[in-house]
Amino acid sequence: MSDPITKVEPVVLRIPFDDGGKGQGITPTRWSNLDIVLVRVETASGLVGWGEAFGYMCQNATAIAVRDLVAPAVIGRDSQDPRAVNLAAQQALALFGRYGITLFAISGLDIALWDIAGKRAGVAFSRLIGPRCRDEIRAYASLVRYGDVERVAHFAAEATALGYDEVKLHEVLSETITAGRLGAGPDARLTVDVNCQWSLEQVRAMLPALAENNVNWLEEPTFPPEDPTPWRAIAAEGIAIAAGENACTAVEFARLVPALDVVQPSVTKVGGVTEFVKVAQLTRAAGKRLAPHSPYFGPGYWASLQLAAAIDGFEVFEFLYVRPEAWCGLDPALPACGAIRIPDKPGIGFEPDMSVIERYRV
Repeated sequence: MSDPITKVEPVVLRIPFDDGGKGQGITPTRWSNLDIVLVRVETASGLVGWGEAFGYMCQNATAIAVRDLVAPAVIGRDSQDPRAVNLAAQQALALFGRYGITLFAISGLDIALWDIAGKRAGVAFSRLIGPRCRDEIRAYASLVRYGDVERVAHFAAEATALGYDEVKLHEVLSETITAGRLGAGPDARLTVDVNCQWSLEQVRAMLPALAENNVNWLEEPTFPPEDPTPWRAIAAEGIAIAAGENACTAVEFARLVPALDVVQPSVTKVGGVTEFVKVAQLTRAAGKRLAPHSPYFGPGYWASLQLAAAIDGFEVFEFLYVRPEAWCGLDPALPACGAIRIPDKPGIGFEPDMSVIERYRV
């Protein structure tokens, strides 16, 4: 028997966070709130699933896309086949874009459908997409951009003191990158994400500093992120190139993966679990590293952990190194000594904290 989707509802939360910095340098305005777009899906049988659609700084647009585009496209469809519903949504909404807000909204729907699938089967959804290959995943501390030598050194040192053996910087100056290495110490892995802010000439000028600080990978070095043409020239200088957080669907990754060393799909952007799994398969077939993008504090966090449990090549978990005022899910699995124990509860393992949701709901 089918179990039709009866309701698709966006729920927008704004949860303040502290990162020890100014919240400037990456986003258009000061970033000090986690704008989380929950996607609540209900079926005729009464099952409820929770997903997350990417919403940082674009939460209102994403929520409207969930309500006005995704919901009408999928209500009435059988929830028992998330892949078929995802494909139907993509086909129905192709006119509205294959990148950005539309795919963010579909991602939230898809995560919620996999949550329902796991709950229906009484198992963690990781067990539905492959044998569970691990119960714990190594995590790295993903620092915000500080743009300040002392702060970068302080927080890199703090992270390694907590047991992280890998630190990511979002710095663009040689002096702050060097400060990150000094803070993290000589034994920690260090990676750098410049969010497409360098030209090829600037990358080449920075290569000595990157080599001196033993940077493991350079993430999205040039603009635009969908043009990988310069990346192999950079990689030929001896540094791995990482990208993918801004790519949507496996179709786009099929084009990008050959130019990458480290592949970084984001479950709340790429098209949800369904597309993420396809990207992981492409990555494995190409012999590349898989280090997904996951700076989330809602169901996207829980779903990313389940994917880590199911996908052997999932190398390391990105933990955004900030302190949220609250978590919207009960009993979050937090890093301890640089690793995260992966829940094994039905669905994605996310149980909403309704008191937090009501307090921070926009």
